Amino acid sequence: MLSQFNRAATHDRPKVVPGFEAIGSNWDNRLGCWMAKILPGEFYITAADEGITTVLGSCISACIRDPAIRVGGMNHFMLPEDTTQGKSAWLDANAGLATRYGSFAMESLINGLLKLGARRERLEVKLFGGGHVLKAAIEVGDRNIEFARQWLRTEGFRVVAEDVGSDVPRRVVYMPSTGKVQVKHLRSTESGDIARREQQHLQSFAKQPVTSDIELF
Repeated sequence: MLSQFNRAATHDRPKVVPGFEAIGSNWDNRLGCWMAKILPGEFYITAADEGITTVLGSCISACIRDPAIRVGGMNHFMLPEDTTQGKSAWLDANAGLATRYGSFAMESLINGLLKLGARRERLEVKLFGGGHVLKAAIEVGDRNIEFARQWLRTEGFRVVAEDVGSDVPRRVVYMPSTGKVQVKHLRSTESGDIARREQQHLQSFAKQPVTSDIELF
């Protein structure tokens, strides 16, 4: 029986879209394809028959593709905790890093697809994550869901499928070429480790300078 390493050696990794060479990828024996793994703050776009996977706690992943030309991608973002009150403060463009980071993740993914020939009116959006795994005064998962839905409505995109909220972390596997998604709800015993990683991500992200906004074209 071939080991995973030997199986992978018999299948060349699909051509990677320029700019995404640093994203790790492994051969998945169960699905019989290469699988790119993204972490918080990353996104990945592909025009090949490969999968994208990530693990989500309070974070959100948008899976977006153009079914006509079979290109798509996934992002993984978390909005940092906000100390202001009310929905308007959270969504206001002047609220600072929190809102702009969520927008950056969505815009980066969509702009990348448009550069490969995707059309806005054909884009298919699926949304995952936003679990209640972080203990905070403001429920981060709910705020992430609210932000993602509002952003997509404002930009004119329709969500065709979603699995969000509840108190479980998720493992998501997305196949952009077909649009198929596998979502596994992880055991509650895994929530602690995922929550700790996300809290570290929040703390490290809060120290980063605000980058300039980008616009959809």
